[in-house]
Amino acid sequence: MERACCTAADDLAMKDQFTNMNISNAACAHAIKSILCAQCNPYAFELYKTSQKFPVLCNNTDITSAPPTNSTTGFCTVTWDACKDVAISNSPFSNDNTLPTKLSDTYKSATDFCTSTHATAIDHTVCFNGGISVGFNGTQSAPAPQGICLERLFNMTYNNFQPHPDGSNRVFLATQSGKIFLATMSPQGSGKTLDIDLANPFIDLTDVVLFDNELGLTGFAFHPNFGTNGRFFVAYNCDKSKSATCSGRCSCNSEINCEPSKLGKDQGAMPCQYHAVIAEYTVNGTSTSPNMAKVANPAEARRILTMGLPYTKHHAGQIFFGPTDGYLYFTMGDGGNAGDPWNFAQTKKALLGKSLRLNIDVMPSQAEIDNLTLWGNYSIPKDNPYYTDKTFRPEVYSYGHRNPWRCTFDFDRPNYLFCGETSQDTYEEINLIEKGGNYGWRIYQGNDLYNPPWAPGPNISANSIDPIFPVLGYNRSEANSNLGSAAIVAGYVYRAKTDPCLYERYIYADLYANDMWVAAETPRGSGNFSKEKITCTCSKTSPIPCDYTGKSTLPSIGYIFSFAQDNSKDLFFLTSKGVYRVVRPSLCNYTCPIETLSPPPPPPPPPTSTPSSSLQLKTPIMSLLVCLFILLGSKI
Repeated sequence: MERACCTAADDLAMKDQFTNMNISNAACAHAIKSILCAQCNPYAFELYKTSQKFPVLCNNTDITSAPPTNSTTGFCTVTWDACKDVAISNSPFSNDNTLPTKLSDTYKSATDFCTSTHATAIDHTVCFNGGISVGFNGTQSAPAPQGICLERLFNMTYNNFQPHPDGSNRVFLATQSGKIFLATMSPQGSGKTLDIDLANPFIDLTDVVLFDNELGLTGFAFHPNFGTNGRFFVAYNCDKSKSATCSGRCSCNSEINCEPSKLGKDQGAMPCQYHAVIAEYTVNGTSTSPNMAKVANPAEARRILTMGLPYTKHHAGQIFFGPTDGYLYFTMGDGGNAGDPWNFAQTKKALLGKSLRLNIDVMPSQAEIDNLTLWGNYSIPKDNPYYTDKTFRPEVYSYGHRNPWRCTFDFDRPNYLFCGETSQDTYEEINLIEKGGNYGWRIYQGNDLYNPPWAPGPNISANSIDPIFPVLGYNRSEANSNLGSAAIVAGYVYRAKTDPCLYERYIYADLYANDMWVAAETPRGSGNFSKEKITCTCSKTSPIPCDYTGKSTLPSIGYIFSFAQDNSKDLFFLTSKGVYRVVRPSLCNYTCPIETLSPPPPPPPPPTSTPSSSLQLKTPIMSLLVCLFILLGSKI
């Protein structure tokens, strides 16, 4: 069988998925819980041979093979009766997961629902009929990891990484200088390096990107419907003295009572010579279908946003799409200079020191054009927190940020958005971003009040704000940096199956110190995290041997610029010495009691032709009598 029983990590993932469904009816909750657990059935591969996100459910014509508990009614009818009028978030029975849905919103009757579950099956003798008591183990966590085992896949430096939108084993890697490459990821345990063609980048934007210390290509993101529309977006910095297209409104302007000439050149100001840009590009015309494209059109399709910057630092610049709302998020630092002297992060009409949320699928309305001075070609989501607040810029999603680097959604809990925040001089922080939240800078640094050394801009008292304090972080004294500096690099909640002892733990690091931390939320959903330092070691089977310094037993992996995640949810480190991947702990002689002996299967290879809309299935004649759940270290 290609799919078999689940591990404890799978159990925890399904528990989170079930909890987020927020099902109010007990009978419906039991039915949905059973359906989720069907993926752990030894015959799951046969049950899921459909185009649906749920298994083939037994209907009344299948009751001869049903367990005694459902001997007169098929399980699909039981599910319909229990759930037809119950709202379910992220329902497996709905294609629209933006809002909670009921079965009756999608299907007309029990007959319609039960027919649909068999719609693509050729032989109805294999079906899932529930009939077993299931429950998630809500108290047992995976054992704590002893360390992180790595393999080195490539020895060049990249600062951005995105998995291919088609779900395959391909990824995109970007350099700070402005090139994006398409690469194929080698399977876990293959002993092969990253397959990348350095001579032929996917797109080369080095002629427009300004590459310097904190300047360059800062992020890129693929449209949620890239497979059909071929659209993707790149964030970068440019120099208006070198590029004719580098022109836009200055972030220091009359709307916020800021005069560029007063920024203070002795403080490193270069008012509006450098800009932050979001530009749209496309692969349309370069291939028969977007997912097949190996190169993109370097001609800009549309300028989304351009903003002049006051100083040369603290530009952040990451872009990403919300997993549930489909909007484009853009993080902006406070613009630079020690202590945010002009208090941009707390100034409500400024875009600096903010995270922004933009609708790039709808052009601005005439009312928005008439009433707002927009920074480009986008519209404002009507549920943005300050959409109707005339004292705020309506693009703002959260504010009070110094220099957020990086921000990631938890794959299984999309309401968890983690952002790192580099400090001025004391506390490096991780924040959980809330819609409309104020994260305190420059009034607070971490949990402590902050006094800027130079403050010509407007001052705001601590009593006038309601700050949200970090959920994680570290004092700079905790980071073992030889450079006398520190900068947090936010990571991911680990959701891969490769190292089950890392599962559901949030991983982050320091750029300079090579220190890493793993954090666990206890209890789940509480927002209370505990952290511990963790070391990493390189596997002896690493395709490229790791560097070791002197007699050290720990690898020298260089500065950690960013973390990344592929379509298998495997975790990667992007460092000054190359690309590293987290592999099975036993390869580094770490003990994880619930590690499986075989590595998980890789994501599918890239398509070799345009996918067909038809689906052919082969279903064996075997009947499924009962769902047996065999878990390692956990019960369902």
